[in-house]
Amino acid sequence: MDSNNPFFDNIEKKTNVKKEDILEIANSVSNANFSDPKVVRELIARIGSTAGVPVSKEKEEAIVKAITSGNMPSNLTSLSKIFGPKR
Repeated sequence: MDSNNPFFDNIEKKTNVKKEDILEIANSVSNANFSDPKVVRELIARIGSTAGVPVSKEKEEAIVKAITSGNMPSNLTSLSKIFGPKR
């Protein structure tokens, strides 16, 4: 991944997550087994911790289920329903 890409700078500005942390997480999951709930839970915890965003057990469960079942939404609107706040 090209760390000089302005994409990473934009993410860093919007999330306050360092570009280096984003790249480290991305590299760590390049060969991850996303059908393993334990791997997915560890990734969720790591991302939440890095971003300083708490992830409720309910939200974690929904994310794990979506990823491990292979039913991850392919568009931003559907993703925001999973990751966004409950109404």
